[in-house]
Formats: sequence, C-alpha cells, structure tokens
Amino acid sequence: MKKYLLKIVFFSNVILLMVILSSYNTKEKEITMTSLLNEMIDRDVIASFPQKDFRLKQESSYNRASVSPNDSIGWFTNKDLNNNDIDHNFIRIEENNGQKEWVLMDHQSAGAIVRTWMPIRSTKRIETNSIIKIYLDGAKEPTLEGNMLNLFNGTGLIPFPLAHKSLRSAVSFFPIPYAKSCKITVTERPFFYQFTYREYSKGTKVKTFTMEDFHKAENQIKQVCQALKKPKIPTEGEKVNLTQTLKPKEEKSIVLLKGNAALRALSLKLGSYKDSLITRSVILKIEFDGKETVWCPIGYFFGSGIGLNPFQGWYRTVSEDGTMSSRWVMPYEKSAKVSVLNLSHQSIDVELNTVIGYWKWDKNSLYFNAAWRGQNPVPTRPFSDWNYVTLKGRGVYVGDALTIMNPVEKWWGEGDEKIWVDGEDFPSIFGTGTEDYYGYSWGGMSTDFYEHPFHAQPYSHKYNKLNRKTNIGERNTKGYSTETRTRALDVMPFGSSLQLDMEVWSWNDCEMAYGVGVYWYGDGKTISNRTPDPKGVLVTH
Repeated sequence: MKKYLLKIVFFSNVILLMVILSSYNTKEKEITMTSLLNEMIDRDVIASFPQKDFRLKQESSYNRASVSPNDSIGWFTNKDLNNNDIDHNFIRIEENNGQKEWVLMDHQSAGAIVRTWMPIRSTKRIETNSIIKIYLDGAKEPTLEGNMLNLFNGTGLIPFPLAHKSLRSAVSFFPIPYAKSCKITVTERPFFYQFTYREYSKGTKVKTFTMEDFHKAENQIKQVCQALKKPKIPTEGEKVNLTQTLKPKEEKSIVLLKGNAALRALSLKLGSYKDSLITRSVILKIEFDGKETVWCPIGYFFGSGIGLNPFQGWYRTVSEDGTMSSRWVMPYEKSAKVSVLNLSHQSIDVELNTVIGYWKWDKNSLYFNAAWRGQNPVPTRPFSDWNYVTLKGRGVYVGDALTIMNPVEKWWGEGDEKIWVDGEDFPSIFGTGTEDYYGYSWGGMSTDFYEHPFHAQPYSHKYNKLNRKTNIGERNTKGYSTETRTRALDVMPFGSSLQLDMEVWSWNDCEMAYGVGVYWYGDGKTISNRTPDPKGVLVTH
C-alpha cells in the first residue's frame, strides 16, 4: 500500500511539473509587448525566418481610386488625404458618447502595431486638437489615447527614439500587440496617416497591450531607448582585415572564418571622398557558401548615397572620418568571402575590417543580400511605378537606400510605395508618398538633414552633416537627395515572393535619375531580378 501511494505521489509530481513547464513554455512563446521590445534590438532575429510567422500589412490614407494597375489613371491618383466629404480615405465614421470618431484601422485578428506615421496638418499649422484612440480586443473604451501628434512624437507617453518628431511628422515604432482585434479612431477628420501592423498566423498566442504592462516595463523601455541611441559595435570574435591600395578595375578579397559562423560587423574606409561619385564606383561584394549575395556600391550599402554623408542608424553608421560601418548579422554555413572592387578611374586606399562571431545554422537561417538598381533618365510622364526589387522564394525584406537627382525645383516625391507579398491581388502596403515611406512629410520643404535609428535623410541638396548649410522652409528640391529606411519590427517576411515598387510622381514633367540599394534575407533558393551592373554605376547623374 505504501509503495502504491508513493507511486501516486511520484506520478502526481511528474504531472504537476509537466503542467508548470508547459505553462512556462507557453508564456515564453507568447508574443508580448516586452518580447517585441527585446526583438527590436536583437539583430539576430531578422537573420532567420520568423518562428511565429506573420505578414506585414498597413492601413493608410492612400487614394481609394487606386484599384488596379490596369487603370492607368486611377492607379496614379494623388489625393492621399481626407479633405472634405468627397474624399473618404478612411473606413467609416462612428459616434461614441455623442462624439464623432473617424475609424482609420479595424483589424480583426491577432497582431501588433509596429509603426505609426502621422504628419502635421500643413506646413503652417503644427498643432492639432484631434485625439487618437486605440481600442483593443473589442473593448468599448480605448486602451490608449492621446493627442494625435504628441502621443507619437517622442514628447509624450512614448519616449524618444521609440517615438520621435521627424520632419513635420510624428513617427512611432513602439509595439502595441493585441490578441483579437485593433480599432484606431481620431476625433477630427483625418488627414494623411499610416498604421503598419503585423498580422500573425492563426493560433499565435498574443498578450494584449495594457497600460499596467507599459508602466511595469519602464526600465526595459529605457534600456531599449539607450541601445537604439548608442548602438554597440560587435567586437567579440575572429577579426579579418584588409588594408590595400586598389588600382582602377582592381578587386581584392578576404576569406572569413570557415564553418558555422556569422559576419557580425563590417567597416570600410576609403583614403579620400573628394570625388563624391567614388561611393558609387567602389563596389562591395560578399559570397556566402559559394553564392554571391551582395553586389552593391558602398554608398548605397551603407546608406550614404552619393559622397560621404554622415549619419547614425541602428544597422549602419557613416562617420565624419570616412568610416562606414555595418551591423547587419550575416550568417553562413560553410564559407564566406568579402571583396572590394574599384570600378573608378583612380587608385584608392581601402581599409576593410570584419568581425566574425558564432551562429548555429538551422533550417530557418537566411543569407543576407544587398543589390543595386540605377536608371538615368527616368521620365516623370506618364506616371509609372519604378521597381526597387522583385524576389522569388522565401525571405525577409529589411530595408533600402534611395538617391535621386531632381533637375527642377518642384517636389519630386509624391509617389506611393506599393509592396506585393506572396502573389496577392492588391499590395499589402500601399503608401501615401515617398517621403512618408522614409518617415517625414511635406517633402517639398524638407531640405534639411535628419537621422533616426530606423530612417534618415543623410543628404539633400541644401544640407548634410558636413557642410551644415540649410534654408529650412524653401520649396526648392532641385539636386541630389538621399533617403534611407531600415526595418526591425516592421520587417516584411515573404513565403514565395515580394515585389516593391515606388511611384515616380513629380509635380513637373521632367527626367530624373534614380538609384537604390535594397537589403533582404533569403534562403539558398531565393532569387531576385537584380544583377551586378558595372556599367550602370559609372553613368553620371
């Protein structure tokens, strides 16, 4: 009898332990505000296909007349705002407690808001009385509410740089997860807006955001902000370096540590940037496991554009001393090689440094890719979509850097981004303007420099960090401009395909020049429509 009781006690304890462990594992796998904050500053995460599969989607004030690319007029309409009773670029109007509310988003599934963008009403009016309200999981009262701009510009509840004032915009990357649904309203007629969110696959466990959890996470939020503002450079690991003078058309390479590993830091410095086009005629090439996945001019790989244009971001830093640094994590299974190719007509001094660290390769591990496309001229009439990249296979899209040459004073960047994922009939992401995609607004006046961990304008025709000249408020956008955006929580996973197009939409009938660097992770079978273009990079804009 005693042995029988002991067996019962033993098996009861085993069952209890299994229940506890099961509960612990469930909580560990649950998507929460704190898990998303941790993910935001973990660069390893995006180098693997997400374990909790999701698709990135967006609600925006894009013109609802844009229905099909087969309609050459409707597809390029440009009223991405809600100015009167005729323009209805929102979902519906509700009345709550006697107050009218405009519904901008109504997502019925598990998800998480990962980026918001809202501009000031006009270039003269910088304040608003509109209250934004976020209702989660069908609640009748908002979980989060506040002034439409102040809530998301880094001066209110959400601190900088998780939220910040961009150029005439409020932009937030603070994660707001929800288990069942999310509805967003404003109390004044909306103008322009974008709400980017993750839609998780069915069965994903998500813990809905609460203000109680927000206040409990105060210390973690401070740590994330500090990490974003002062990104640490990886130093632990094997270091392989190259210091060389490259003659015209010459290429030099370094072979990295063999076996399961990841290139965790890469920096490049040229002896001179006096010729601003040198950043387009010097090419960075990287091979992983025998396949070349990176072929990109250094200015576009590091986000500097044409010339040396310093800025600091989460994944890349361009320093005033000429050092260009990358902190993308680039895993490989067997071998890796980094090369620098000098396509210019002059000899250049090159200093290349790498840090190789640990990586455990598995079925979800992905290769880092970077490619370039340039075109000159690009006619602005008729209106058209300019393809950044088209990808086939499985992967994660993580960013881009655009440089344009505008030959006229009028604003060039009205064009909307249109991103198609996995063969869908209509883009998951349909934007409201090129400058909105890159995190600012009223682009015709944005002739000044700005930087943020996830987006920047390192150079415009009037200003960069080095010359520090600007004429803020001038509506002249003639000349070069460089915009860049990288992604953390707003990365775009794709299972079979991704196509990113940007409208060419200028207020003037002219011929522009476009060049873009694009970044993504893909498995060994993922292919793109971008191929090395040694002739194209030497075309003078």
